[in-house]
Amino acid sequence: MRIFNPFRPGPDRRLVAMTVALGLMLALPLQSASAQQGMSFVRDTETERMLRSYLDPILVAAGLSPQSVHLYLINDPSINAFVAEGQNIFVHTGLIMQLQTPNQVTGVLAHETGHMAGGHLIRMAEGVRAATIPMLIGMAAGIAAMALGAGQAGQALIMGSQQIGERTFLSFTRTQEASADQAGINYLDKTHQSGRGMLQTFKKFQNQEMLTYQRQDKFARSHPASQDRIDLLERLVAASPYRDERDSPEKQHEFDMVRAKLIGYIKQSDVVFRMFPASDTSKPARYARTMAYFHKPDMQAALKEINGLIADEPNSPYFQEVLGQIMVEMARPAEGVAPYKKSVQLAPDAPLLRIAYAQAMLATEDPKLVPSAAKELEIALRQEPDNDFGWYEAAEAYARMNQPAKAALATAERYYAVGNYRPAMQFAFRAQKGLSQGTVEWQRANDILATAQAQVPDDH
Repeated sequence: MRIFNPFRPGPDRRLVAMTVALGLMLALPLQSASAQQGMSFVRDTETERMLRSYLDPILVAAGLSPQSVHLYLINDPSINAFVAEGQNIFVHTGLIMQLQTPNQVTGVLAHETGHMAGGHLIRMAEGVRAATIPMLIGMAAGIAAMALGAGQAGQALIMGSQQIGERTFLSFTRTQEASADQAGINYLDKTHQSGRGMLQTFKKFQNQEMLTYQRQDKFARSHPASQDRIDLLERLVAASPYRDERDSPEKQHEFDMVRAKLIGYIKQSDVVFRMFPASDTSKPARYARTMAYFHKPDMQAALKEINGLIADEPNSPYFQEVLGQIMVEMARPAEGVAPYKKSVQLAPDAPLLRIAYAQAMLATEDPKLVPSAAKELEIALRQEPDNDFGWYEAAEAYARMNQPAKAALATAERYYAVGNYRPAMQFAFRAQKGLSQGTVEWQRANDILATAQAQVPDDH
């Protein structure tokens, strides 16, 4: 598990910034631009795979291709998820840490899929236009009145036009939220899942509201008023033939393990030890303590906990991964190679595990392991070609193997993956000069040059 700041490989920085204006947050206020700029992304194979197992069937039910929808995990304690430009779903770690069941998380993902399938981000511009036109007309009338000497009347017109514009826009978004709720319940029905999780999550928000329902102006909200929303969801859930479906014990256990892992890694260690005291010998509690000790750091205590878990489940690729990471962090990478290798053998289609395995081999400083590290990185980068850290490690491996052209190409790929096009061009040009014309590598360098040049503004 790793936290990347400011952004993990994949999402364009401009795309993330646009979520301030376009993100459809789950019953919470939009974050400020400064908050968005400071957010960090979590990469963890175990967590990502669990979320994809919830999301992908929902996407299929919505008529969307899972391969075209990107999922990103944000390190943020709030219960939140949102969609952004294109087909991108962002999930806060707090969604997993604060909810209690897989069905609750799936309900949120179904709601967000409703936004995506409904094209709500595209229609957001329509809502802005609908709100802006009456506001501008009213402001023009107010300015004209003030120019004619009716100052108070003019100010009243301007203030009134702003309120009309705001309420027009909020009415538009309330309609979208209600539509996403109904679509989400439909997708859950299609996948034979209960909508109770979605209902429970929105009830959680209702209980946390600062103002009582009677004091709220339900029209001055970007989402339907809580009780209205709850009433609608209760009717939809009650009408579903799958309303009483429950998560399987295996699925619940998987969720409990991932939830404990995130809590252990992200929260302060004293909080973790209060939540999962030593007297709690369950696997989730031991997993949480492993991550808390690792993050503290207290590596000897972390080793004791993870070795106990491995004794119980020797074929867990994620326990093996954690053991490998502990060894690398203890400056004992040679001892981390074996568990990382086993994690890759147990989950051969997980690129993050391969990259970590290669990193451990390179960290040993053993020249005999460098070709193996390069091979693992090549496989991982075919699986996830936009992983800039993987390209960084690949450049290191090629440099140690005295292959400067391939190292330059890997560096070009690294910059290209994060949208830093000018250095991507420079390294692609450097790579081309050392590669045989017509080879796959030479052509890739040429493609990076051509694409990056189109993205870099002309300085002349």
